[in-house]
Amino acid sequence: MSGQNKLFTLEELNFGGVNYHSLRPQNMFLTWWGDQLIHTDVEQCSTVNPKTGRETVLFTLDDINRWAESDDIHYVRHLQSAQFPYPDQPIVAVGNKRAFMLVDFKAHKVVWQDSLSGQQANDWSSASRATAYVDNDQLFVIDAEGNKKQLTNDGSRDIVYGQSVHRDEFGITKGTFWSPDGQRLAFYRMDQSMVTDYPQVDIDPRTAELRPDKYPMAGMTSHQVTVGIYDLKTQQTVYLKTPQAPLSSPEGDTTALTQDTPVYFTNIAWSPDSKYVFMQELNRDQNDCRLVCYEAATGRFCYQLCRERSDKYVEPLHPIQFLPWNDNQFILQSQKDGYNHLYLYSIKGECIRQITSGPWVVLDVLGFNAKDHSVIIASNERHPLQRNIYAVNVDNDQRTLLDNGKGIHRAKLSASGQLFYDKWNDPTTPNVVDVTRIQKSKTSTCNLLTAPDPWAEFVQPIFESGTLKAADGSTDLYWRMVKPADFNPAKRYPTVVYVYGGPHAHNVDASWHWASRSWETYMAQKGYIVFILDNRGSENRGRDFEQATFRQLGQVEMQDQMCGVEFLRSLPFVDMDRLGVHGWSYGGFMTISLMTNYPDVFKVGVAGGPVIDWQWYEVMYGERYMDTPQQNPEGYAKCSLIPQAKNLKGKLQIIIGYNDPTVVPQHALSFIKACVEAGTQPDFFVYPGEGHNMMGHASVHLHERITQYFEDYLK
Repeated sequence: MSGQNKLFTLEELNFGGVNYHSLRPQNMFLTWWGDQLIHTDVEQCSTVNPKTGRETVLFTLDDINRWAESDDIHYVRHLQSAQFPYPDQPIVAVGNKRAFMLVDFKAHKVVWQDSLSGQQANDWSSASRATAYVDNDQLFVIDAEGNKKQLTNDGSRDIVYGQSVHRDEFGITKGTFWSPDGQRLAFYRMDQSMVTDYPQVDIDPRTAELRPDKYPMAGMTSHQVTVGIYDLKTQQTVYLKTPQAPLSSPEGDTTALTQDTPVYFTNIAWSPDSKYVFMQELNRDQNDCRLVCYEAATGRFCYQLCRERSDKYVEPLHPIQFLPWNDNQFILQSQKDGYNHLYLYSIKGECIRQITSGPWVVLDVLGFNAKDHSVIIASNERHPLQRNIYAVNVDNDQRTLLDNGKGIHRAKLSASGQLFYDKWNDPTTPNVVDVTRIQKSKTSTCNLLTAPDPWAEFVQPIFESGTLKAADGSTDLYWRMVKPADFNPAKRYPTVVYVYGGPHAHNVDASWHWASRSWETYMAQKGYIVFILDNRGSENRGRDFEQATFRQLGQVEMQDQMCGVEFLRSLPFVDMDRLGVHGWSYGGFMTISLMTNYPDVFKVGVAGGPVIDWQWYEVMYGERYMDTPQQNPEGYAKCSLIPQAKNLKGKLQIIIGYNDPTVVPQHALSFIKACVEAGTQPDFFVYPGEGHNMMGHASVHLHERITQYFEDYLK
């Protein structure tokens, strides 16, 4: 077939499909060697001229393996993940799952290597070339000369070292943190011996076996975390003396944290001189956050820098970042004025001033341009659906737009911060890669790649976006609609509302196809309209927009989603007698909420991995948004879907991973039990051995099953 007449299959559209990657927009693997841009391809690494885009081969894969005299263990199979850790040295870091090497590509030789493999976690310091790793539950450090030191002896399933804690909340993604000089290692120790086991079952053995997860449910006993500091020079470990009492701050606030106060420790950062550790400490209610300083050599508490409190919750997500031109000042991110913005602080805790402000969100801090005294950020200042790159001058707070002002931009800075490569797209542009040089108040940009439309030969649906008012009558909500390619406004179409609705996520933005999920294209190809609305409670719209759902999850979200339904009702081409709803995780919770609270509106629903009752969800996330069941019994009762089981009228399919460690199976099973008792009839399907999301080709099977359910009962 040729022209625009090919039809999609899930093998092309779904990430687990065999043809998925062939229909992704063309891209480039890039990294920085100081201020030199490097194209890291499979077979070679090339320098890229930022003015012309011209590439010059630096070395090839064959070169690396010849210089390294690679055997089977050290053989490098591709160069796409090559890194250049030293801006002023001709050294490339390469490796595989079993080995890691530094190769001098001018001297043509390996200058350092290790052969660690099979660890639970691994963290390498470019400054000292020491590696921290976890093996068989114990934390080790091996120095640049290969000398190994075992830091722990009591590591186990109950005592976890050097790995992410607090269930990956509060921006935590790992458990080890090297100091800038590479001579000290901060690490987490998590005691979860007191946490209840959730009884997961492995069905693969001849007789099914118990494989329990540690799962602290809301209101129940949580784990305890401490932070250790290992010193390579002394080979000694000290632990930070937390929590501490009393705390003193520049504002004279001496409110104490007692020794039995449960505290979350997050956003660990080092001082530039590697002598002090800064950390944000949050109480269990998550409404009182303190930025504090400890002495690394002794673990001694030094002082509190600042404190933020809220009548709802404070959510620290970002470590402080010191200015590269002033070791005594740092940037702090906070949404205390209603939007996530940047604040300039002194190392002693004086808030010098707020650097950014306005009804928009700083989405990320990409780094610094020391020459211009600027911090480079991504924000949605130009439009709530966009992500654009700005330079913010720290001396005068002036902001300069560094990109073209359109779409979604994801940039990576060079070592000096004076250049960045920019991968961007917009609703009609699949992918563009540019490199930009920052020159005071102006920029110069060179295009490296403009990807063709990989769907050009296929019949493509119609993608649209717009706004409607939330249930409060004033707040703008953004929606996306996907229509069949042969859409006829005189016809009436079955329509599916796709929903997530929860915090830290959004469905609609100004990226390619308005961020449409590929399954929506598959449904449009089969003759459906798919509608997506980001309700209040979702991300990137400010504190009050997200916190509107506090202590009553699902309620405000449903009100806003029903505003979307009323919008659909106003469209003559939407068949309101054939309205479906689908979502996963929080979206599964929303799907069943809508099906049971508005049983005469939605005919068919598919709920994946649904939360049914927040008392069965984990401590950190659940208590942030709902408080504990003991503190908020009315809210938990109001949000529970167990009493709603009797209201189910339409066809509902519930799908879960049988071994889901995030939304444990107790949720779905309890709802089904309630439906049995109430005499209502949901359908149920499980994926044995799968977690919260179906991985690999199982995802293709999943989306075919979801589609078929709507085909059977909605169309």
